[in-house]
Amino acid sequence: MALYSKVTGCGSYLPSRVVTNAELAKRVDTTDEWIRQRTGIRERRRAEDGELTSDLGVKAAEEALAMARLSGADLDLIVCATATPDETFPATATRIQERLGMCQGAAFDVQAVCTGFIYALAVADNFLRLGQARNALVVGAETFSRILDYDDRSTCVLFGDGAGAVVLQAAEGNGAIESGVLSTHLYSDGRHHDALYVDGGPSSTGTVGRVRMEGREVFRHAVVRMAEAIDAALTANGLNPGDIDWLVPHQANLRIIEAMARRLNLPEDRVVVTVDRHANTSAASIPLALCEAVKDQRIRSGDLILMEAMGGGFTWGSALVRW
Repeated sequence: MALYSKVTGCGSYLPSRVVTNAELAKRVDTTDEWIRQRTGIRERRRAEDGELTSDLGVKAAEEALAMARLSGADLDLIVCATATPDETFPATATRIQERLGMCQGAAFDVQAVCTGFIYALAVADNFLRLGQARNALVVGAETFSRILDYDDRSTCVLFGDGAGAVVLQAAEGNGAIESGVLSTHLYSDGRHHDALYVDGGPSSTGTVGRVRMEGREVFRHAVVRMAEAIDAALTANGLNPGDIDWLVPHQANLRIIEAMARRLNLPEDRVVVTVDRHANTSAASIPLALCEAVKDQRIRSGDLILMEAMGGGFTWGSALVRW
């Protein structure tokens, strides 16, 4: 009998503070219309002063654990995807671990920016498939508002704060997986560092730094790279685009999301879109969107879900999950 990962719970958390385009327009040279036309974003959430990435992650994790009918003490693995950790070290995952009451196993962070949740899901899935863990928590959590330059209208309007989480549990199967993680596909190409990065860090400047981005270059690569990741997932599982029930993409830009939907020939009502209300929450965006669609019962048992993302690095990837 082979081991595989079954998704048994998901959870999400958004800070209470809503920041509209109109509010940002008072601070930088932009307008609500300009932002909506180019990105599809209407508003985003912002963490309060003193509200940390781990705080967001814990709240999403608690909800996911409740759905899975587990406690933190049942976990033996936490993988947290974040580009905005509480501290340089220790890992934000260990802060989450302590607050959930998990005293065994392993907890660590992965950093692949907007592709972070796909990377973390792949890492946890492999742990379970190899029998190195039984109950895993995968968290995507970000406080991106802390690394934005509010004098740069091309970036400060794009990002928001939030967290999402899923619980994976090891299951045994013989043959086709009826529900669970079917496959994950990860990629990176460090030659494109300068297109999307933060201009600081402990080793380079001793400062946190701020987000810098060449928007057109990122857009051009995103359409191509995420299409590659989609094709890889379909090919690996012998599927056609028409077999996909739901596309749950990284929520960075509505035009990119629409381009991916057209590639799959998916109707608008089969694509989960939250970018208008959440903006780009980096590693949190996919689990936030996934959890929303699960909560409102759009995603149901047996549905085939395709997740894909691209982030700074460049990193990109996809995951195929049977709910």
